[in-house]
Amino acid sequence: MTRLIEHLQRQLESTRRLLEIVLSQRDSIRKQDVESVLASLTDVQSEMSYRVRLEQERDLILHEVAGRTGAAPETIDLDAVLATVPEPEASHARALSAELRGLLGEVGRLHDQNRVLLRQELTFLDHLMRVMSGTPQAGYSPTGWTTARQAATVVDARA
Repeated sequence: MTRLIEHLQRQLESTRRLLEIVLSQRDSIRKQDVESVLASLTDVQSEMSYRVRLEQERDLILHEVAGRTGAAPETIDLDAVLATVPEPEASHARALSAELRGLLGEVGRLHDQNRVLLRQELTFLDHLMRVMSGTPQAGYSPTGWTTARQAATVVDARA
């Protein structure tokens, strides 16, 4: 049982780190701090690599319980793991699991918001680049020339 509790605690620690990263990423996106956004992507990737190892550990725990109970590993859930565990430990494991599910939901929600924010920023940059280049519409002919009529220059970049 101690192994399961320790595993759940490592999962929670990792998820809390991931939550901090996506919160920081959101702030960086809003500040338009490109370097920090890129750094946060590296942090997410690193944490996700660690989470792969945690998932492998989780699979081992499930296979061990499946071996003891004779059930298929994919049918094992937390209640099956806790079936023979004393109630105080089982309650603690359930509480950790519930907290983990809540944090994972929050991380997912924030990640989705960050994707929307990034998409909005990129759409704005695309629009700005089109205005500055005098090409308000995207599109090319088979010969590679733009098919949009060139608009008057909105921004005079000459100094």
